[in-house]
Amino acid sequence: MKKAGQTAGDAVLKKNKRKRIWKKAAMVIFYTLAAALAVVVMSHHNPLADPVTELMKKVMACLLLGFSILIFGIFFDQLLVLPKELYQSRRLIWKLAKNDFKKRYAGSYLGMVWAFVQPVVTVVMYWIVFDRVFNTRSQLVAEGIEVPYVLYLTAGLVPWFYFTEALTNGTTALIEYNYLVKKVVFKISILPIIKVIAATFVHIFFVAVLFLIAVAYGYYPSIYTLQIFYYSFCEFLLVLAISYATCAIVVFFKDLQQIISIGLQIGMWATPILWDISMLSEPMKPLFKLNPMVYIVNGYRSAIYEQEWFFEHFYSSTYFWIFTVTLFCIGSLIFKRLKVHFADVM
Repeated sequence: MKKAGQTAGDAVLKKNKRKRIWKKAAMVIFYTLAAALAVVVMSHHNPLADPVTELMKKVMACLLLGFSILIFGIFFDQLLVLPKELYQSRRLIWKLAKNDFKKRYAGSYLGMVWAFVQPVVTVVMYWIVFDRVFNTRSQLVAEGIEVPYVLYLTAGLVPWFYFTEALTNGTTALIEYNYLVKKVVFKISILPIIKVIAATFVHIFFVAVLFLIAVAYGYYPSIYTLQIFYYSFCEFLLVLAISYATCAIVVFFKDLQQIISIGLQIGMWATPILWDISMLSEPMKPLFKLNPMVYIVNGYRSAIYEQEWFFEHFYSSTYFWIFTVTLFCIGSLIFKRLKVHFADVM
């Protein structure tokens, strides 16, 4: 009996030892990559950029990087919980995401068609008002942008529709599935990602529509078009990171739904969707580029008709990924800290 107990104890010690070794290795790798990225950021130089603006971008990137390193070092064990749960439940997530998308329009005559009607009508109305009535296209031509306005507009609205729907539905995921939250054995951490994946199904349709519009105006797919997958993945992680924080907070602070709704209205005009960022003065551009959706929207346009690689925008890409990873860490920590109280509040 004693020998069996010793064997079990030795197994536990070996397991804990492996965990400590793995943790140290992971932290060494992360710190090494972070240090290498900091060196690359500080040594990178764009001869065409304004020196003051470039210095500000370097300082901002290093501050964000330092903050993410601090969070990673302090909360390493807690940060691993969420990715592990999502990976272990990957098949269930996919199944529930498909069911969520189908049941949303169950019972209506047109069914899933309604998922596409409203955004299409919105694109058409914006195109009529801003292109035909206010002749916004002439302003874009004055800025050196000669792409058809309907293509320019659609390339900006497609990622914004995705962001809006995924964030809105992700925020209310726990409230909508409150009966699952109260189940002790159910991993409620998969609920926000289910909503984001369900929104992705609609997004895929609109990306296809965007391709059709581009082809209709003579902009055929090229090797640059493959970046759509990259920018879609970027947006998926961004909205997921935000959703984990908002879905946890909204359980205790219901007004957050209204705040997000207002924020999305302001965000649409703060993002170069109906206008172009080149219209801004040089001091204002870096301020607007702090909005991560600027990177996404401009990225979609680069992939469709501008034929530019994402790595050509070094500072924007670096800032986006540092910002998103940091935001994901914060969101997962907020979710983990608050989830023990969800069942009591609902």
